[in-house]
Amino acid sequence: MENKTPASTAAPARARITKAACVGGGVIGGGWVARFLLAGIDVAVFDPHPDAERIVGEVVANAEAAYAALTQAPLPKRGALTFHGSIAETVAGADWIQESVPERLDLKRSVLAEIDAVAHPGALIGSSTSGLLPSELQAELQHPERFFVAHPYNPVYLLPLVEIVGGRATAPETIRDAIRLLEPTGMKGVAIDKEIEAFVGDRLLEALWREALWLIKDEICDVETLDDVIRYSFGLRWAQMGLFQTYRIAGGEAGMRHFLGQFGPALKWPWTKLTDVVDLDEALVDRIAAQSDAQNVGLSIRRLEQIRDQNLVGILQALKGGDDGRGWGAGKLLADFEQGLWRQAAASAGTDDSNAPQPLSVRVSPSWIDYNGHMTEHRYLQVLGDATDHVLRSIGVDLAYVEAGASYYTVESHLRHLGEARLGDTITAESRVLSFDGKRLHLFHRLTREADGATIATGEHMLLHVDRASGRTAPAPATILRRIAALAAAQAPEIGKGDTGRAIRPATPPAECATPATPTATRSHRG
Repeated sequence: MENKTPASTAAPARARITKAACVGGGVIGGGWVARFLLAGIDVAVFDPHPDAERIVGEVVANAEAAYAALTQAPLPKRGALTFHGSIAETVAGADWIQESVPERLDLKRSVLAEIDAVAHPGALIGSSTSGLLPSELQAELQHPERFFVAHPYNPVYLLPLVEIVGGRATAPETIRDAIRLLEPTGMKGVAIDKEIEAFVGDRLLEALWREALWLIKDEICDVETLDDVIRYSFGLRWAQMGLFQTYRIAGGEAGMRHFLGQFGPALKWPWTKLTDVVDLDEALVDRIAAQSDAQNVGLSIRRLEQIRDQNLVGILQALKGGDDGRGWGAGKLLADFEQGLWRQAAASAGTDDSNAPQPLSVRVSPSWIDYNGHMTEHRYLQVLGDATDHVLRSIGVDLAYVEAGASYYTVESHLRHLGEARLGDTITAESRVLSFDGKRLHLFHRLTREADGATIATGEHMLLHVDRASGRTAPAPATILRRIAALAAAQAPEIGKGDTGRAIRPATPPAECATPATPTATRSHRG
């Protein structure tokens, strides 16, 4: 990226985004609104469309549902959302201004000039263009050094990548600030070194899209078959390793050099039509539209968005695992984002030893449901484990504590299934310290269904304080023990008789499963 603007012309760096302005509230603009709001940032919106408030509201509702399934980390208080009748009112006081109007150079230039004229000097101005050059967009601005392209991917509130592209007049620190300011929202800004039409992501997508249209045009396959080829094969690989890392594996132990030597010559074969543009005549448009309609019978756009979001949440959560516990690809980014949320929550709570944690609440996601239509058994234990982590963080046993060399390990658990949880149910975990000493911590959790307050499970857990280097038990420090004591003193009254210390014995089926006494009923609590 060429840059001819001296660094001194740029405004001082902002510590964080306190207010964002979104000019344009369509699919992409609404996604930006949701991303900022759920990061605790106030958002002002300008969009002259008569249904703008409804459209943005529906996007935000989808985002909130997705976040409820995505993470149990405590999100900040949602930012305030306001709609305004002019660009000047919208951008007033905004630290980050995101333009997302239709992809027409004349329109974008006009809107950006109006934004630039009224925005305060320290504001950053990003454009959601999918391919227009930033140098062309900033050419008529009074303060071009603060302008850049911020090209996201749909849905903006779940897909974390943003291509950050500067023009000839963009200050280098503007690019750095943009990437830094997006981090607390869970987004990953990547700086594109040189401006180019369609940037990087859309260049790749355009090549695939052009070839796909030829395959339909030449009647090689229909649209559903083509989608199946992607989603059942290389699409799964790309989600975790992208292109070059995937092909490195394909090269075997000899790596990328061997892969290029073996498959590079095939690039000269006339396999593709990447330099030819298909004629989207009426007949081809009708064929593609009809096949797409047949592929999506009974599925509205909003329902497709919900299915997409549910699947993306599952993929992100799967990638958050990994043998090092810190995730892979976008999953690692999610893990880092969650740790930031936990640190932020801990800082907000302060260091008062009397602070008791609020009950943990989770929502049952599609991946938690078994063949009986209930939350499957190991997910109960997962929620109870999350509740234990919730208690540990409240006493100071957080990621920093673990990284410093000590932790609590669970050595025994007793789980009772007492009721059912179904898709979409909200479950609350209330926790209690049963006993503790220098090395041991005895916890009890009760899981209740928010809709009716019914107890659906209880968990009793014994934990030992461990020196992680030696793997042996070690006394917990006095500060941790003091916080446990304060938590125990402040907790609710005693739990019910018989809730703890029980051995396994024949159970009476709960009323909801008691009749008829069939094999299905007796094993209902598989989930």
